[in-house]
Amino acid sequence: MLNSYKIPVLPLSDKFLDAEILLAMNAASRKLAELKGIARTLPNERILTTTLILREAQNSSAVENIISTKEEIYRAELKLDGQVSSATKEVLRYADALRFGFERVSEHGIITRNTIIAIQGRLEFNNAGIRRTPGTKLMNSQTGEVVYEPPQHPDHIETLLDNLVNYMNDDLFGGLDPLIRMAILHHNFESIHPFYDGNGRTGRILNILYLVKEKLLDLPILYLSGYIIKSKGEYYRLLQGVRDEGLWKEWIIYMLNGVKETAHDSIELIGEISKLMHTYKIEIRARYPKMYSQDLINNLFRQPYTKLEFLAKELVIHKNTARTYTNQLVDDGFLSRHKVGRTTYFVNDRLFTLLSR
Repeated sequence: MLNSYKIPVLPLSDKFLDAEILLAMNAASRKLAELKGIARTLPNERILTTTLILREAQNSSAVENIISTKEEIYRAELKLDGQVSSATKEVLRYADALRFGFERVSEHGIITRNTIIAIQGRLEFNNAGIRRTPGTKLMNSQTGEVVYEPPQHPDHIETLLDNLVNYMNDDLFGGLDPLIRMAILHHNFESIHPFYDGNGRTGRILNILYLVKEKLLDLPILYLSGYIIKSKGEYYRLLQGVRDEGLWKEWIIYMLNGVKETAHDSIELIGEISKLMHTYKIEIRARYPKMYSQDLINNLFRQPYTKLEFLAKELVIHKNTARTYTNQLVDDGFLSRHKVGRTTYFVNDRLFTLLSR
């Protein structure tokens, strides 16, 4: 029989807090602080916000079985292909929605209901907004069984969403650590299921925006989608476990462990990117002192793919000079040259390998 779950009005009681949750919270907080610090060591923040946002867009879309390859995504970003697959378009819309949300939070310091609606609209490329028509049910993808029926009446959905937004932004609801609050917010948002589509991806974007809003991170560089992909069954089991059995403790520990693991992986990745950048910097400066600049290194690491036009614009040089640079970089193995139709582009293969691990 389908369980009739009543979404709790926030804030929750802290009765579920115990030593196990606090240990998981402290471990996650330490790793997150370490990640925030190491991100500051790179010379240009756009290196991370571009490469990692595209990586997250691919992973978060994959949670919903929207599959695109990194090659397709990077090529589409550079507009190399005449025909872009529908899955790749959805991934790029996710990246756009995440960037939009980050800009809004950075500018205003809060996450408003209008921002949430706008994020979902960019994801789905429509203006459907909050659900107005009843009938939405969440089903087991393998058995077809209805496992949960979210709120149906639009007034009820609006009330719960307003409560969630207030809890997200109002410091008077303090008491719980922001990482624990993030786990609670994510569960409530997915249970409200306020939109016809895109709820999972919108919810995962809100996770990172909330960490930025709380100043636990300066940049949107921690993403739980890869962790969720690896433990997809557990993610959905615990989402439903809260509804069926009140398993808040298990859910919160799962999310805290996700923050710790993902922060650890991101720290390692950023360290590898930084190490590779340093190698390029030393070797290019030694071989081509007139060509070398920090702007050149930044361009080669903003994402693995680049074109002459991008290099020329970024370095404020003539296209012929950019061509000379890329020829030399290809000859020495810093880049590889590729062609689609009449368009030539270049790939930093070592960076691409790091991002593909």
